Amino acid sequence: MATTVLIVDDHPGFRASARMLLEAEGFDVVGEAGDGRSGLDAAADLQPDVVLLDIQLPDMDGFAVATRLNVNGTAPAVVLISSRAREDLREQVEASPVRGFIPKSELSGAALEALIE
Repeated sequence: MATTVLIVDDHPGFRASARMLLEAEGFDVVGEAGDGRSGLDAAADLQPDVVLLDIQLPDMDGFAVATRLNVNGTAPAVVLISSRAREDLREQVEASPVRGFIPKSELSGAALEALIE
């Protein structure tokens, strides 16, 4: 059974590209959301295995969304993404309840799989 993924990012073009890339590599993208609130609602409704979560969203940042997803201890694996460099976010990522971080330019099925195994 394929790993299910919810993509939360405010750029429709990135969501479409990420969906195509991940589906081509065997993931099942079950939904998309364009902001934090919609992402939280979609995660509750869809119960994905993984939430691919942009750090910069229009209504709340990805760190806040990740914290809310992790409240009840049954959170999906959360992987943060951003166009910012890994070095700029290292401390925040390490202090958050996420599996890791992938720069958008480095997104691949293998990179995602390495963080959720």
